[in-house]
Formats: sequence, structure tokens, C-alpha cells
Amino acid sequence: MSRQHAAPVIMNGECTTILSQLSFTATQGGVSEADIQELVHKHPGSLPIDEVDPSFKSPVAICRELMTPAGAIDNLLVTPSGLPILVECKLWRNPESRREVVGQILDYAKELSRWTSSDLQREVSRRLGRPGNAMLDLVRAVDPAVDEITFNDALSHNLRRGRFLLLIVGDGIREGVESIAEYLQRHAGLHFSMGLVEMPIFALPGGGLLVTPRVLARTASITRTVISVPDGHRVVDGDDATPENGDDLDPDRQAIASERLQFWTDFLQHLRIDDPEQPMPNASRTGYIAVMMPAPNGSSWLTVYRDKAKSSLGIFLSASRNSAGEFAMQTIVEAWDDIKGDIGGTATIIDRNGRKTIADGRTFPALNTSPGKSEAFAWLAERVNTFVNVVRPRVRSAAIDYEGRGH
Repeated sequence: MSRQHAAPVIMNGECTTILSQLSFTATQGGVSEADIQELVHKHPGSLPIDEVDPSFKSPVAICRELMTPAGAIDNLLVTPSGLPILVECKLWRNPESRREVVGQILDYAKELSRWTSSDLQREVSRRLGRPGNAMLDLVRAVDPAVDEITFNDALSHNLRRGRFLLLIVGDGIREGVESIAEYLQRHAGLHFSMGLVEMPIFALPGGGLLVTPRVLARTASITRTVISVPDGHRVVDGDDATPENGDDLDPDRQAIASERLQFWTDFLQHLRIDDPEQPMPNASRTGYIAVMMPAPNGSSWLTVYRDKAKSSLGIFLSASRNSAGEFAMQTIVEAWDDIKGDIGGTATIIDRNGRKTIADGRTFPALNTSPGKSEAFAWLAERVNTFVNVVRPRVRSAAIDYEGRGH
């Protein structure tokens, strides 16, 4: 039987006013999904979270439209205890959207379960345009007693387990609630709690709005197979095999190797990487350095190169053949239309030895001068940092998919 909800009534003496619910449409003074997102962000306490799962009480609004490989999360909230809350705001007028939105928020949860707290910290800071740990700053603004180490450890643990609260907030959720719940029980997922929340909004006679959130369905914490997240791999730089004493090098080759080592040493002094878990590359005696990506057996890395003859610098994604890294590289190339805006610059898809990958490069005619080198280092440092921010979480996610297929 479909649920029915009567409109609120204001009684003031002999005057009785039945409130009219606003339609969820951006036209004719209605309310849009963006309005609901804004309401949730500004007033997270309006969500009936205690009725869904009291473990997630006292939520702190972090940001809206947080990008993940599965799409943008409408609202991200976090508790001072390090529990993430994902909110998806949807209109429910289209019956076909019901299971789609459930599948979408589950995809978000799956992707976040592959992140570390550092990944989430980095993406939140990028979204808000704030340096440092913007997420922790927002939580501490609400609860100054939060300890940084305890918070980050708890957040990492909950991300790894997939311990989330997933909330779908809609306008008039009436039909199909039970079938959605059945769909959830069949869906392979994580350790999460989920609630369907109706957010009707009524216009008050004297102006202003009355919001009456209510829970229409909820799950208990659903325990299923937890996706294990591989840690980042540190691989010894191949240049470590190069003789350090120079006995096996003729003077000319030794001079070239020393010049290259000095060039990369100088560059690394300019390089700043947002991701705190990204291993810094080592200076090299060759024409390139490698920035390792989190794929098994060191099978994925960013090649950062200098072509001295052409006075050019560049970067491209590399991978071992027939590996998780190569699978990740193919996955990223296939998603190029979705990520090229994040990478920016003049980045494009290139063909290297019959394999497509992503790359960027630029010529610096004055590279052999001090001002020219400073300009080149600034450009290359920004490119490396951006490639790491965009590529690293996608490599990790694709590598997990690859391993899950039994390779």
C-alpha cells in the first residue's frame, strides 16, 4: 500500500491554514535538487540521521559535488568520529530513476572504499580550493577537541571497511520503497547503513519555508564482502643499478649523467605534491624520473622526462605490459572525456609503441638559462602534481578491478 502524508496544518485561534507543499521543480517558484543540496549543506542537522543509524550523529557538512571516478557526490558529510556520510538528492517523479539512483550512490560508496583518508583529504581540499587538511579544519570548527591522528586513523579504517551512511533525499518518495530495499539486499556491497529520506517543503503564510524531513525506509548495517584496498607500492628506482663511482663510465658519459642528476635534483626541490601518500621520485642520472602509481608489482608509473636536444619537458602515464598497470592505463584512456578537464593544460592522448596513454609536454627555448629553467620547473611541477591528483586514485581503483577479475 502506498504511503500517504497529509499537509501540515497551522492552527491559530479560529484561524486554520493548511500549508501547500512546494513542487520540486526549478520553475514557478519550486524547489530544485540544487536547493535540497544547499539545504543539506547549510543545515546537516535537518537530516533525520538518528532514526537511520545513531552511530552517525553530529554530522559536519564538508562539501558539495565531490568528484569521484563514479561521478560527483551531491553532499559529503563526516562525523567527528570519522564516519563518512554520502547524500544523493534526487527528484522521484520519474519511476525509472529509483533504482538508478540507488545504484549510483552504491557506486560512490564502492569508489570511496578504495580511497585512503589522504585521498579524501586531497579531493576535498581540491574541491574547496583550500590547502592543507580542509576536512579536518571543518570538523574542528564544530568540535575543537577532535584529535588529528585519531580522526585520520578512524576515517581510513571506515573507508577501508566501506562503513558509510548512504542517504537518498527526495521530494515525494511514495512507491517502490520496498522493491528498492529488496534490490539493496541483493546488491553486493560494503558495510553500510542506508536511508531513504523524504524532504517535503511547505510555504508558510507569512513567508519562509517549513521543512519536514522523514525517513521512509532504512537498512540495518549491511555486512557483506569488504573490498580490500592495496597499499601504494614503493619500487626501487632502476637508476640505483647505475654505478655511483663512475669507474665503468667514460668521462663524457659520466659528465652527461652528472648533469642529468643535477637537473633532476634541482627540479625535485621545486616539486610539491598534494597527496601525502604519494612517494616522491628519486633524482636520476637518465633523461627521466619515475613517479610510482599504486598498482601491483610496480606496474604503473608516471614518466617525467626532459628531451635536452629539443629543450622540452613532459610527462606521460606508463605501464608494464599485460599487467594491472596496463589495464589501469587503458581504463584512464577510455575515460578521457571525463577527466581531461581535471588534467587541463595541453594534455592529450598519444600512441606510444602501439599503446595509447595520456601525456602532456612543452618546449622551453630558454631552458639552459636560469629564468628559463625556473619557468620550466614551475610548469613541470604543476603538471606532475595535477597528474598525480587525477591519475593516482584511478590507477588504484582500476588495479583493484583487475585483481578482482582473477588476473
